[in-house]
Amino acid sequence: ILAGLLQPTEGTVYIDGEDLTDMRDARRTRFRGRAIGFAFQSNNLVPYLNARDNVNLMLRLNHMNTRQNRQRTTDLLTRLGLGERMRNYPGQLSGGQQQRVAIARALIHEPIVVLADEPTASLDTERAYQVVDTFAHLIHEQNRAGIMVTHDLRMCRYVDKIVQMIDGKVSRIIRDRDEIDEVANASALAAH
Repeated sequence: ILAGLLQPTEGTVYIDGEDLTDMRDARRTRFRGRAIGFAFQSNNLVPYLNARDNVNLMLRLNHMNTRQNRQRTTDLLTRLGLGERMRNYPGQLSGGQQQRVAIARALIHEPIVVLADEPTASLDTERAYQVVDTFAHLIHEQNRAGIMVTHDLRMCRYVDKIVQMIDGKVSRIIRDRDEIDEVANASALAAH
């Protein structure tokens, strides 16, 4: 619903002052491409494109000049620790490296909202923390809204708010920093 892929049964969805529920499909698709970045559990990288071209694909889809944005792509991949791997294809990258390419692709066109669906599911604990830490820093630096869906409550240390859902309904909202840290720490202890 937040991505504009499904219509809510009631209510409205506003992103940057735009009502997604009132848009026709074609306009909503264009808006989604411009305003929303996606980082999925399965990173959906194009296997025959190298890391740089996978990131630039988002620019092309949004009709943004890749030549003018070449330095931004290089800077973002370097920032994510992939400066030496930009010419590597997905099959030549580790799971964590592939996930970082997917994060770069989600951020490169400077969307208003970035949706991350289980971004750490296929990663070991150390790599998961590294990926989410980098992701969170980039979201804050670019002054974007980031929404992460996860079952791994250890990752909560990187969020400003927890919205817990059970059976498709909001069951609890946590805004207090101490309580958020308590949830993350309890989950980390339980994992060991």
